Amino acid sequence: MIRTEHAPLRLPAAFRKKLGGHKEKGDLSRMLRRSKLHTVCEEAHCPNIGECFENKTATFMICGDTCTRRCHFCAVKTGRPSALNPDEPAQLAEAVEQLGLNYVVLTSVDRDELADGGAGHWFECIRAIKTRTPWVEVEVLTPDFKGVLTHVDHVVAAGPAVYNHNIETVERLYKKVRPQSNWGKTVSVIKHVASLPDLTVKSGLMVGLGETDDEVCETMTLLHEAGVDIVTIGQYLRPTMQQWPVDRYVDDASYERYRTHGGMLGFKHVFAGPFVRSSYHASESFLRTQAMSAQKQEVSGASLKVIQ
Repeated sequence: MIRTEHAPLRLPAAFRKKLGGHKEKGDLSRMLRRSKLHTVCEEAHCPNIGECFENKTATFMICGDTCTRRCHFCAVKTGRPSALNPDEPAQLAEAVEQLGLNYVVLTSVDRDELADGGAGHWFECIRAIKTRTPWVEVEVLTPDFKGVLTHVDHVVAAGPAVYNHNIETVERLYKKVRPQSNWGKTVSVIKHVASLPDLTVKSGLMVGLGETDDEVCETMTLLHEAGVDIVTIGQYLRPTMQQWPVDRYVDDASYERYRTHGGMLGFKHVFAGPFVRSSYHASESFLRTQAMSAQKQEVSGASLKVIQ
């Protein structure tokens, strides 16, 4: 049940982001429609859509545009999905090549009606991109596949560089805003992918749903202990009046606290700010973690030589 105990908060001027990129947004949107592809940028009413489309970057949403779950913060439509499009992997790979992308983020709706939750289709989409444009790095932002780890492994087998599974909110609010999902399964997926080799692991949460800063820091500690490399934290913005209301607009001091706490924990990167989203500046976050890993290897190698 969505809360209604207080009137909606007015959006502060600082959050009224310039849309920008009208021509590029139109061009990319038309290309996506011709290819029968969807982006979470459009479906979820992301505030960064103008900036990202202007830079010819997008997070592709595979497996259709209708979700089998209804999370109270999400604007993606819910219902009975259509059958998977068998041409989507090829269409997706062609679009990536035409756009000249070097880094691609894939996400999807939940497809709980499918035996594998759509994991096989995920595999085909990733492999199609890697086959047609082998230089492209792929980041995945997956559903939980009902916590079935063999389905997670099927996605990983396709060779993504980054595996992202969002925890979304703190434990106290989790069931309220995600009534059809399970906190334990979310954490188990994150821990599992973190145990696999050669994979950067990412997770994120929204703030402004009713959590406290202490709860955010506690969640960050849990994610670090689970093995997460990159954390994203951004302001929840209510997509429409039908979604969960905004409880607060988080100030800069809180974001600084999150970044400081993350640095103390030892995350490779903490990306925290009002407009931060799961895939916003995703390639920059990945490259930063790669640089940090390379630097640590150099230091480790130098130390080994000294010891010898």
